[in-house]
Amino acid sequence: MKKYLYIVTFLAVAAAGCKKDLTISDPNDVTTSAFWKTASDAQEGINAIYSTYHRVGLNRWLPFMTTIRSDEGYSTSPNSDIINVYDAFNITDLNDWQFSSVYQDDYIGINRCNQVLDYVPKIDMDATLKSQLLGEAKFFRGFFYFNLATLFGNVALQLHTSQVTDYPPTSPQDSVFAQCERDFSDAAAVLPQSYDAANIGRATMGAAYAMLGKCYMQQHNYQAAQTALAWLVTGPGKSIYSLVPNYRSNFIETSENNSESVFEFQNAMNTSDNHDDDTQVGTSDQLNYGTSIPPFFAPSPIGYTDGQARRWCVWEFLQEKTTDGKRDPRLAATFLYDSTDERGPDYTLAYGRTWTSLGLATDPNVAHSNTSEVCFRKQLDDSTMSAEVFHSGNNWRYLRYADILLLYAECLNALGQTADAYPYVDQVRQRAGLATLSSVKPGLSQADFLTQLKHERVTELCGEGHRLEDLVRWGDYNASLASRDANFKYFKTGRDEFYPIPEFDIDVNPNLKQNPGY
Repeated sequence: MKKYLYIVTFLAVAAAGCKKDLTISDPNDVTTSAFWKTASDAQEGINAIYSTYHRVGLNRWLPFMTTIRSDEGYSTSPNSDIINVYDAFNITDLNDWQFSSVYQDDYIGINRCNQVLDYVPKIDMDATLKSQLLGEAKFFRGFFYFNLATLFGNVALQLHTSQVTDYPPTSPQDSVFAQCERDFSDAAAVLPQSYDAANIGRATMGAAYAMLGKCYMQQHNYQAAQTALAWLVTGPGKSIYSLVPNYRSNFIETSENNSESVFEFQNAMNTSDNHDDDTQVGTSDQLNYGTSIPPFFAPSPIGYTDGQARRWCVWEFLQEKTTDGKRDPRLAATFLYDSTDERGPDYTLAYGRTWTSLGLATDPNVAHSNTSEVCFRKQLDDSTMSAEVFHSGNNWRYLRYADILLLYAECLNALGQTADAYPYVDQVRQRAGLATLSSVKPGLSQADFLTQLKHERVTELCGEGHRLEDLVRWGDYNASLASRDANFKYFKTGRDEFYPIPEFDIDVNPNLKQNPGY
């Protein structure tokens, strides 16, 4: 399925010649008048949408925006742009590639979706397949707009194939989320619950309901979110999704697309070691099928450690032991640091070498140190390789069933059904070998249960890109986080909740408005 998704269709409108007798059609030039005729064209258009993820903005920088920009991570990169844009709230160039590439790639994806939605309905093809393809396009348009609404707030809504005369105005964030919800609802109504082996990785009904629930939650519409997420937790999805026994299995290449996967971006190792995206030459079809995030998160000297984890995240895992007196196994699956192996740096292995032999910083006082490196492990390849490459085949598990269970519990709690929320947290804790919350903290108030959920989401989901939206949803994304992430002392309320709209878009579209404070 991986390479099946990565064929990119590039569509262009041929320029007309000046004189009638010189106007000749180029047989090698694919135009909208010549394309969008067959079922094969429709499928290639969909494949181009999936391929958008392999552009460098979404493939590499999106994890920086969602993880390093939160209090989970930080950067000591020699590239000052990475520190300023993702960590220090110090954006001085309103066209900086570190954030503008994500904005651009989301809109490239949106335009690819819009082409499918505009042209595929006119194609004479199998009606069931057509409905599915349109559902996939709706799912991804909702996904791209979810990114934009979360990271940039108020953005332009473009719902048809872009024309040079289009100057869409800025829409409020709530309107953007509302469009996401329409797209995910439409997708959920037509997407299949699952696919055959040749099509694993495509958007499913469960993925659409999960994203619909996430949208509603960001708007604090917990009743609607609970209804959407219930499809996965108590409805038809309950027979499809389940927690895998081994937590670590969710993050290594040899166990991709397992029963816990609700949606993951498909990556594939290829022969290219290019640093960039789906426009770079590296294979016969000029695509980089893999992800380039591992070298940026891997410990030095294996990688660059441009993005690292805050030490406080480690302490969250050390708050309680398993029912048999052991350390929470999710800690070693989540981080590479001096004590990934409890015996310390001489026993902790990173890419087949000990932490000590790599010459990495260590501190024996693990529980109280904030000085030594802690690396996010979940997107790394240390289980299968001795080094990292810019074309890793390890999939990004964007939506896991454990995430859905915790979100569902949060919805129930927000609706005043706290007692009913316990079993869904218990499923997640029991997989980790912890005592059930029902047994150790029964009868929590609504407020205390939410506080506990904040802890549970760190220990289950740290480094997976959900922390920023969690903080925003809880009203915690502000300068108060400086107590555990020093760079939040630079956070300016009213500005730093969002990234700026790239200035080059403002310059060419007079109907766009810049976000406050920039």
